[in-house]
Amino acid sequence: MLSTITVSALTAAIASAAPTFETKLLAIDANEACAIADFNKDGVLDVSAGRNWYAGPDYAPRPLRNIGEFGKDYLENNGEHAVDVNGDGWLDIVSGTFLKKEVYWYENPGKDGLAIGKLWKRHLLAETASHNEIALMHDFDGDGRPEYIANSWQAKNPQLIWKLIKKDKQMTMEKCTVGGCNGHGIGFGDVNNDGREDILFGNGWYERPAGDPFKATWILHEDWQWKHASCPMVVTDLNGDGRNDILYGNGHDYGVFWMEQLEPKDGATQWKRHIIDKSWSQAHAIAWIDLDGDGNNELVTGKRVRGHSGKDPGSNEKPSIYYYTWDKKSQKFSRHLIVEGVGTGLFIRSADLDQNGHPDLAVSGKSGTYLLFQKTN
Repeated sequence: MLSTITVSALTAAIASAAPTFETKLLAIDANEACAIADFNKDGVLDVSAGRNWYAGPDYAPRPLRNIGEFGKDYLENNGEHAVDVNGDGWLDIVSGTFLKKEVYWYENPGKDGLAIGKLWKRHLLAETASHNEIALMHDFDGDGRPEYIANSWQAKNPQLIWKLIKKDKQMTMEKCTVGGCNGHGIGFGDVNNDGREDILFGNGWYERPAGDPFKATWILHEDWQWKHASCPMVVTDLNGDGRNDILYGNGHDYGVFWMEQLEPKDGATQWKRHIIDKSWSQAHAIAWIDLDGDGNNELVTGKRVRGHSGKDPGSNEKPSIYYYTWDKKSQKFSRHLIVEGVGTGLFIRSADLDQNGHPDLAVSGKSGTYLLFQKTN
């Protein structure tokens, strides 16, 4: 069940040691997905973003793959994940698409191939479903090898997990059914504090079974109906009451929110929605990381640029990326600006790219692919 309060929890932000960022533009195109990994095994983190990968520390573009276009301003890339698919020691790319059913992996050509700018060979993993909002890789069984999961904006599409397997000497994926419905937005976390990680989506959450997550039955809880929930949603005990709460954005309208989990009633989870910020729109991607090094995680998010080809509310407003600090005593968030004029796409990636001890950010969206380097104060 869901109740809503309309008093904003947003307060003015003044931080004594707020991090500052320098931006580096890598590319301008319609790509909205990226990944961070050491693709050439030189000990320095690199970035992949659509058609190119960018070798650190200079991050000059290197060829990776060809990607088709569709609609007014989209590329067929709604997920980009660094995984050693074939076990040869070189990280490959697994990628999904919005409308097509095919999921491909792109084989890292190795030292010699990377040195001459060779395109990464494309292999079909499986045909899944269409109308996919985002494609993710997540390790559900804890074996160190992530599974593929796609979120769909179509409520009638089933929620599936795909496990990477080798069959007839070829890499493919095996389908596991979680449930029969879906909805815009996805997240992972222990909603009911039973020690097992559940799956959240736009129309509720699936309770993970005690047995094999790929064979046992997941239980559907239709606790909410959010039309355009963010990808991902974050599960964390925000207020320290022992019950996990939820952070999410409205991916195609105004608002960033947190859902306070209340005492259960008649065995059902109860929720109260709090507004974090409703001054800007299209918080499609969020991240929950310790950005400023104080030992507490911050909420990092920003405006997705030209979502739905500029038809979303607030699409023409200037994009920015922010982080929000949480004060447990006052139960309020404070907003801090990271950068103006840069927006997000489907992912906000974080890693210490320049090895100065502070997490940096990588974002790909229709304002461009950018690296945001955190500088020491």
